Amino acid sequence: MSKERVFIFEYVSGGGYNQVDIPNSLFCEGFGMLRSIIEDFSALNFEISTLMDYRILNLASFLKTNIIKPVHERDNFIKIFKKQVKESEYCFIIAPEFNNILYELTKIIKRSKKQLLSIDLDAITLGSSKIRTYDFFKAHEISTPRTFTIPSNNGLDFNFIFNKIKELNSPIIIKPDDGVGAEEIYYFRSENELIDSIDDFELKIDSNRKYIMQNYVKGNDLSVSLIGNVKNSSDQFIFLSMNRQFVNIKNLSSDSEYFGGCTPIEEDALIHEKLKKALNKTDLSIFNGYFGIDLIKSNGTLYFIEINPRLTTSYIGIRNITCNNVAELIFNCHFKDSEIDEIKIQNHSLFMRLELEYMGNKSRENVNQETVPILMESVPEIVTPPISLKRTIQSNKKSFSCFIATKEKNLSHSKIKLNMILNKLKELDFHLIRELEITL
Repeated sequence: MSKERVFIFEYVSGGGYNQVDIPNSLFCEGFGMLRSIIEDFSALNFEISTLMDYRILNLASFLKTNIIKPVHERDNFIKIFKKQVKESEYCFIIAPEFNNILYELTKIIKRSKKQLLSIDLDAITLGSSKIRTYDFFKAHEISTPRTFTIPSNNGLDFNFIFNKIKELNSPIIIKPDDGVGAEEIYYFRSENELIDSIDDFELKIDSNRKYIMQNYVKGNDLSVSLIGNVKNSSDQFIFLSMNRQFVNIKNLSSDSEYFGGCTPIEEDALIHEKLKKALNKTDLSIFNGYFGIDLIKSNGTLYFIEINPRLTTSYIGIRNITCNNVAELIFNCHFKDSEIDEIKIQNHSLFMRLELEYMGNKSRENVNQETVPILMESVPEIVTPPISLKRTIQSNKKSFSCFIATKEKNLSHSKIKLNMILNKLKELDFHLIRELEITL
């Protein structure tokens, strides 16, 4: 009897950028999620198929798949995508919300009458817009920063922005309404700071996108990971974990970025109680499957920032902290009554992207062929191998990115493991490009 097939697609590594440069940071997280969820679904005795960009086919051996279809530079990846959907019983999509990418790919699956294991269209519509999410939180009386759509007419309405800065009387954040992670997040401390940098700011923004502004809340960046439980009417969701996020919000001089996190976090019982109370009074019934909510904890208050209607990077860490197969929980939420509403936490995971420079004498090709296999064999915590997708301007500089996830007893042991990983990287001539900007 043949196995049922699950088509698991990740946009960045699966051909979505086949005609342009692949962003290193997005690739590291994307491939890490792809590798992790493929491994978890393969443990459930499914046949797994996926797509892979032609430039990273050397990484195919790290995926526990039965079928890998390459996407080449001149290929129409949507055509290949549709063929894989047609040949599968189930589909799971990991893709960014911006430009309706996640929505359109999911719509293809729905029209093909295949079983969708990732989040459905109504929830994607809500989570893909920060202003709709803000209205959703306000309707459920959830604490959330004041948020406004910035009017646009061939550019942002700066009179509107200046008036709102005066009204809010606080630092502000400006970001795309459909942005992902820390993409295009701009921080301004005051009206004067915006005035001083307005010319540079206008050059950075994309006139084709809608932007929102939000009063800046200083605090700890957190997230909560959930599985919408559509088959069990007594519980809206399975609570997976509360996670710390490593986010650097910058001004115009440098890009804001997200580069990982850790899970679970050691928060007091009151914070967990506040979170559960807020979640339980929120109608999350349209979220059937894995999704995440970004939060900021400030002075004992939890502010809900946005909903991510897809697998999030935290999954890479979450699967290391529990004996549950999270992919099985995702599958069962669609087809079986769940017997749990919260997973049992056993371990701690620190998961993050490392930006590296290779200082040895080997060529890039030899690093990939000789050094990386040694590293992967000796450091199982590396989820995405060191990879160099775009050559730097200086031909003598060899920059690489990788993604790691620890699996330890607690935070202290994860810190020790991180140092061991960094030392092993140094032994093989990989050095951090800059010191880690995190406080553990």
